[in-house]
Amino acid sequence: MTDRKQQISANLAKVEERIAAACRAAGRKREEVTLIVVTKTYPADDVRILSELGVRDVAENRDQDAAPKAAACSDLPLTWHFVGQLQTNKVRSVVGYAGLVQSVDRSRLVTALSKEAVHVGREIGCLLQVALDADEGGRGERGGVAPQGIEELGDLVAEAPGLRLDGLMTVAPLTGEYAGRQQAAFERLMDLSTDLRRAHPAATMVSAGMSADLEQAVAAGATHVRVGTAVLGVRPGLG
Repeated sequence: MTDRKQQISANLAKVEERIAAACRAAGRKREEVTLIVVTKTYPADDVRILSELGVRDVAENRDQDAAPKAAACSDLPLTWHFVGQLQTNKVRSVVGYAGLVQSVDRSRLVTALSKEAVHVGREIGCLLQVALDADEGGRGERGGVAPQGIEELGDLVAEAPGLRLDGLMTVAPLTGEYAGRQQAAFERLMDLSTDLRRAHPAATMVSAGMSADLEQAVAAGATHVRVGTAVLGVRPGLG
């Protein structure tokens, strides 16, 4: 085993234990929570190591980095999640490799994703990115739809050919009433998920929590956590 593989394996084991402990504390089964490893800024070689270690879900937030990496790893049994703010001019590329887009936050993006998914004959899973720091009708500092816009946008995704409404995603906000209150933010997302599932029962996915706050996300009820640095480390010189 190479040094890098040993390092990633050890980190993965620590994260696995954190998730398992959080599940025990919350009275949840470990299999209720899926780990998505965020591979942004890390090379395709690391993605290959993750696959060898049993990881099946990886995430990227920039198409210019993700597209060549996904192509280099196209032989691996991976599901790619796109988690960054997505411009419509990147939709064609992203639909080529991503199984899920977790950052759907506006109708124009839904239209573009649907058109391209139909064109290439794929079904793309969509999560609505919820901005808990957004003013009513506005968008968050890091993208996302305001809670008041979830119902309308969810209906739009559900009715769009080639798209599948899978649930909700959020990033713990840095401003507003939930700043510094990650668990409260994630509990609010769970309430919004409950509301969404009344109209769309299959939209059960709740993506929340990262390296620093995955325990709070699991405690709140998240089904997926997105972890990067805790698994892959901090790459010097990259912001």
